[in-house]
Amino acid sequence: MNLEGAYTALITPFNDDGTIDEKGLRELVEFQIEEGIAGMVPVGTTGESPTVTHEENIEVIRIVVEAAKGRVPVIAGTGSNSTAEAISMTRRAKSVGADATLQVAPYYNKPNQEGLFRHFTAIADAVDLPIIVYNIPGRTARNIENETMLRLAGHRNIIGVKEASGDINQVMDLAARKPADFAMLSGDDALAYSIAMLGGKGVISVASNMIPRQIAEFMKSAVGGDAARARETHYQLLPLFRALFIDTNPIPVKYGLSLMGKAREIYRLPMCSMDEAKKQSFRKVAQDLGLI
Repeated sequence: MNLEGAYTALITPFNDDGTIDEKGLRELVEFQIEEGIAGMVPVGTTGESPTVTHEENIEVIRIVVEAAKGRVPVIAGTGSNSTAEAISMTRRAKSVGADATLQVAPYYNKPNQEGLFRHFTAIADAVDLPIIVYNIPGRTARNIENETMLRLAGHRNIIGVKEASGDINQVMDLAARKPADFAMLSGDDALAYSIAMLGGKGVISVASNMIPRQIAEFMKSAVGGDAARARETHYQLLPLFRALFIDTNPIPVKYGLSLMGKAREIYRLPMCSMDEAKKQSFRKVAQDLGLI
């Protein structure tokens, strides 16, 4: 599987009664594909994975796979801080047609580096499906150190990393030492340009929920060597990248999609709407960019 370009960390749309909005989800998938996105990543953090049930998690993946119809790859979020649970969910994702899986570092229980290595290796050994490791210590309270990541890169099923450590020195070191066929994708829109310049192959994006075409073209420039154009786009979109984290993801992006008429602003507790001051700030950015 060739990982390159812009992949959307899809929101999970809900109905007024809190159930999965299947129609809205299928429409979002079609919007993403029509706008040229390279692939989709359902049921990650942006998809509110902590508050969907296991059955709903697999159902969302199934819907996205069906709606995509093989036109772009679907990278299913099936990670857990329980290795056995991650294996079970990944097997189920494969059974409904997922092309690959995103595996977040175990959270809350804070395994040591050997535990992290054994966790991801056990999943890769158990399920013959490409794995992207997700390193986001700000969410998990545990950084996957480069020595561990390089060990993982030697497994035939572990094909890349969604890098959201925020540590550019760590990114540079990994880029310099990783195998050529191990893909590094930014997990942060605001750092996607920098990581691409350091050897990254793309981004798993929150912003592309709203602006898939712009993010796809941005990454095409950045990865394709047109640094000047990519840098210009980076600064044009930076206000949106920042606004999307004015509150906890995915609260701002769901609000943004509601302004665009693409989704309703419905969350599952403990996630809830932003306060009015933050909404006004976000609306101003969206208006300035011509999104609403």
